[in-house]
Amino acid sequence: MKKIFVFLALAASLACCTSRPEALRTGDLVFVGIPADYSIEADSMDEAITSATGEKGRMNLIHVAIAEVQGDSTWIIDATIRHGVDRHPLDTFLCDFTLKDGSLPVFVIKRLKDSHDVASFVEQAKAFCGQSYDMAFLPDNGALYCSELVRESYRAADGSYLFENKPMNWKNAEGEFPLYWQELFARLGTPIPQDVPGTNPQDMAASPLLETVSVELR
Repeated sequence: MKKIFVFLALAASLACCTSRPEALRTGDLVFVGIPADYSIEADSMDEAITSATGEKGRMNLIHVAIAEVQGDSTWIIDATIRHGVDRHPLDTFLCDFTLKDGSLPVFVIKRLKDSHDVASFVEQAKAFCGQSYDMAFLPDNGALYCSELVRESYRAADGSYLFENKPMNWKNAEGEFPLYWQELFARLGTPIPQDVPGTNPQDMAASPLLETVSVELR
């Protein structure tokens, strides 16, 4: 009997120590990651982003979205080519980012270490809904790309930005512009905005203001 009690006590102790996924919270940032060994279609935007901002042998973050949790419902606010700036259910987000082999990408959830203002940041993000996706990746042009939406939304009461801009790089490891960017900006009739201040998911995820949390998207 004593042995059984000790076994049950040990099992309970191990269960308490086991790390369980947390629940997604309003204001969490959902980064979409493509494993380094996953084959992305050549001449796609994902491939072009990866070649410019990713690092060899490491997971490449190609998108970032904002979570909003209301009761039992989870919403995603993000900027995509398909929807523009939009708020939609988590299921729509998961469907949109399902990979060509039917699997899901890796989702990295980041949370502000100081999260007392997240509700206001999410409201600011919702105010941008309806704007177009920023295909030109330029500041202050009435359209937003994914990490630009996050930067513009996560602003303090005094208007200051939580996330900084950096000179954007559009070149691959060989110092050349991928064909996708060449063709895209040629169609837009604008030069590739090399070194124009901006953001990208890879840099944003590395912000010291954020911490990674264990969350299962469902």
